[in-house]
Amino acid sequence: MDLIGEERILAPRGVVWAALNDPEILKQCIPGCQSLEMKSPTELAAVVKVKIGPVSATFNGEVTLSNINVPESYTISGEGKGGIAGFAKGGADVVLKDEGSETVLRYEAKALVGGKIAQLGARLIDSTSTKLAQQFFSSFNAAVSAKAAE
Repeated sequence: MDLIGEERILAPRGVVWAALNDPEILKQCIPGCQSLEMKSPTELAAVVKVKIGPVSATFNGEVTLSNINVPESYTISGEGKGGIAGFAKGGADVVLKDEGSETVLRYEAKALVGGKIAQLGARLIDSTSTKLAQQFFSSFNAAVSAKAAE
């Protein structure tokens, strides 16, 4: 499954970049995130609870940042295990561009699921993944825009 999108954020690129690397802001914005902690400047550990159709699962995962080009872009990738529910893994290329006093955040993400969750069907998984991505980027936009307005 591929997701492509963009958000126009009312904040300078430096503020957006800092937020993309702030575990507290990310934790607030990731739907179902129960914990997110930095293990190193490029590695995070996360616990996320999600519900896809009738299946609810808590995923324990590792997130890695790579291809870092401060303050323009990076690749974020991760893998989570949800016990009997299965696994999820994927990544996203994130690019920031200045447009006047705003920043345009563009993303291109790929995801793969396996196990019990994969048996729910591609349409349900795709629509849920799209909804979760939109929730994250909308929440991220609101949090960063509010922080920039302070």
